[in-house]
Amino acid sequence: MRIDIPEGKDPVGYVWGEMVPGIGIAASKLSLAVYSQSTLALREFEAARLRIAQINGCIVCMDWRTERDGEKVEDGFFEDVENWRTTDAFDARTRLAAEYAERYALDHHNLDDEFFARFGEHYSQRELVELSMSIGSWIVSGRLNHVLGLDAVCALPEL
Repeated sequence: MRIDIPEGKDPVGYVWGEMVPGIGIAASKLSLAVYSQSTLALREFEAARLRIAQINGCIVCMDWRTERDGEKVEDGFFEDVENWRTTDAFDARTRLAAEYAERYALDHHNLDDEFFARFGEHYSQRELVELSMSIGSWIVSGRLNHVLGLDAVCALPEL
């Protein structure tokens, strides 16, 4: 870990809540809102979230599975996200969510009119904004946790 955590303190709570409370608490509220307020279907949400977790390399994010109303994505979904281009387990919306997450994180300058035309065939503009904000939140939190080494010592809270 790259941050000294006082003995007895939860690493994530300390870094996100105490070290920079004006920023960390606000970022935490955004993260919680992404999970609690999302209107996207669970598979689409998880396809984008897991693709960002894979790109970020965040251990805890890769192990996490979002649960809604007692439902989680099936075993093997993580591998399907890794293989989003070729898996037959995804419908068009789920595949686009994974593709958008990857391109947003790695090649956002090349998100072109052709992509958004395809995306717009399956998603509304409101869903585009929601997914964009969610992906941005996951990039920030997952990369911060991984870069600072928090992902090796933390566990996400139950939502």
